[in-house]
Amino acid sequence: MNSVDVSNELHQLLSGNNVQTQLSVPQLVEKVLSRNEGVLTSTGAVKAETGKYTGRSPKDKYIVDEASVKDKVDWGSVNQPISEEVFNKLYNKVVDYLKAKEEIFVFKGFAGADETSRLPIQVVNEYAWHNLFAHTLFIRPNEEELRGHESEFTILSAPNFKADPEVDGTQSETFIIVSFERRTILIGGTEYAGEMKKSIFSIMNYLLPEAGILPMHCSANVGREGDVALFFGLSGTGKTTLSADTNRKLIGDDEHGWSSNGVFNIEGGCYAKTINLSREKEPQIFDAIRFGAVLENVVVDPETREANYDDSSLTENTRAAYQMQAIDNIVNPSIAGHPNTIIFLTADASGVLPPISKLSKEQAMFHFLSGYTSKLAGTERGVTSPEATFSTCFGSPFLPLPATRYAEMLGDKIDEHSAKVYLVNTGWTGGAYGTGSRMKLAYTRAMVQAALEGELANIETIKDDIFGLDIPLHVPGVPDEVLQPIKTWADPAAYKQTATALAAQFRANFKKFGNVPSEIEELGGPTA
Repeated sequence: MNSVDVSNELHQLLSGNNVQTQLSVPQLVEKVLSRNEGVLTSTGAVKAETGKYTGRSPKDKYIVDEASVKDKVDWGSVNQPISEEVFNKLYNKVVDYLKAKEEIFVFKGFAGADETSRLPIQVVNEYAWHNLFAHTLFIRPNEEELRGHESEFTILSAPNFKADPEVDGTQSETFIIVSFERRTILIGGTEYAGEMKKSIFSIMNYLLPEAGILPMHCSANVGREGDVALFFGLSGTGKTTLSADTNRKLIGDDEHGWSSNGVFNIEGGCYAKTINLSREKEPQIFDAIRFGAVLENVVVDPETREANYDDSSLTENTRAAYQMQAIDNIVNPSIAGHPNTIIFLTADASGVLPPISKLSKEQAMFHFLSGYTSKLAGTERGVTSPEATFSTCFGSPFLPLPATRYAEMLGDKIDEHSAKVYLVNTGWTGGAYGTGSRMKLAYTRAMVQAALEGELANIETIKDDIFGLDIPLHVPGVPDEVLQPIKTWADPAAYKQTATALAAQFRANFKKFGNVPSEIEELGGPTA
């Protein structure tokens, strides 16, 4: 099957009588309820469950090994190759499966708020609630844009179609396969809606660098003076909490591009974790969960229809998807200028990284490539004590190209726009997890605010002798002794032993980047 055959098959699928295209939010909600795919909560949000898959399936994610991408993709455990033959056979099966459904649902929209670089996409779904999710997470076209819409990438999502590994050449019943030549993403065997969101992000991570645009797994906001800030960080580091600032407008909470024009949101909505969510802690997210929003795997009282965000009986990974417009304090459209400040967030459970430090360009590239944080007990099966984890560029599962390509682009952007970069530790102080305590949120907010307002640009610093980091000696609203981790530990010798061990983990992890300029490793990393 060649690309023309694929186009013909898709055309036949989308011209069928069972196709429901571009339904409105009320229409989709009605479909969800009439098909018993979910329930309506007391706030008007749709609640659905994803069955046994309550998160992504990274081991079932593939890229088709095609001539045009063979020498570009960073093949390995993240970007697993699969043959064109396997893709073609599964494609035919999925198309035939969807053709036989009584109804399928199609959303047409965009990835990327910047009209000069956005990607027209279409999402074909077996489930109405999945189509509502796509309607919520991606950028909706206006009437004029819809009339001229020509999709350049298509998602075919068939959760109830399960692969037979022995026949279909997959590792399990689940598959998420990207074909860049066929401009198609096949998803089957999983009901977890986040696979659609992250698949589009993955292809943007391939396509945008070709256009000279840096794709980024980060949140972004803008101040009253137009100053732009980026927040990079893995789960549990405070990315969403710290970027949601009443004094700054949100550009987006998860996926962005940095072009010659500035920063833009790749998405049209937010996909927030909701475990232990409350209006007191995160009012913007709490109040955004209203009609048209989608709740995944959140326990809902059958009588009152109220969501219980503290109940993790289905999963810890409960989620809410909602449109950006559900938040009052946003930039609309989601476009802003070049970043003035870049914040790398880490939650260091060993308690040895400074709560804030200034980074040179070389250090920024080192810590960007490292993507360090601590994985806490209970976050994954088998994790019984905190573990150091390194996720390249703070988003390794979604990077088709070699990591150094993204780091080099970031370094060039930092140079070109004189962006200030800071490493902020939202983790432990006064000792490791179990002995010390979590850094006070008020202190972290004060440090971030000082960084954003330029108060740390010329402040006196001291060089950390293990990690080589420049630590500010004073930050408004933060006790001086908190700024230097060794001063918060009761036993300085224990601090040095723990810090030296973490520094060794950084160096060991960095060895996997074989083609990094020596100055990045020598000037950016911990000392030997």
